[in-house]
Amino acid sequence: MNPVSIVLVDDHRVVTRSLKAWLESFPDLKVVGIAISGEELLRHLAEWQPDVILQDLLMPGGIDGIETTRRVLQMVPSAKVIALTASMDEARMMGVLRAGAVGYLRKDAEPEILLAAVRAVAAGKTYIDPSVSKHILLQPPGSQDDLTPREKDTLRQLALGRSNKEIASALGIGEETVKSHVASVFAKLQVENRAQAIVKALKLAIVSLEELDQP
Repeated sequence: MNPVSIVLVDDHRVVTRSLKAWLESFPDLKVVGIAISGEELLRHLAEWQPDVILQDLLMPGGIDGIETTRRVLQMVPSAKVIALTASMDEARMMGVLRAGAVGYLRKDAEPEILLAAVRAVAAGKTYIDPSVSKHILLQPPGSQDDLTPREKDTLRQLALGRSNKEIASALGIGEETVKSHVASVFAKLQVENRAQAIVKALKLAIVSLEELDQP
């Protein structure tokens, strides 16, 4: 099996060099490129073709991490973007998830958390830093009133990382019905993808942090 190819995007070279050395100590990971800005990443993206991009949200240059994420996924739709941040700004988190990121980590996360995130998104899952998730849970809960019981069940399954096929099997309904429920959930919660839906599911207490932490 080929190792997961990773690109690091951060303007602090000490950070990226240390990250590169640490990540490449694992045989299933390979750093194929390092960029100091969104513009540099985009210039080399076709050459690097990474599986996973670890990207600072606040970078020098004319485009920030949110716009960089949007452009990256236009060029390489298969790339998995993990946003790295020093803040707990939920608006910025939802912005980068809306742009297509599937991971969100604090820059001071434990190395094991970073490793888990890289492997999770490479496997097609969404990963939200547990410390960020705990911060979300400290905020006032939203209302579940707009969701039907079946939509709540669908959101719960979705937040647990299940595919439409797996949700259909778990709930005893057809895949087309699942697609309809997912579309309705997204519309009611005003989200655009599964990563954003996970954040909403945590805030609505439809799924617990402990459940998300399970492999």
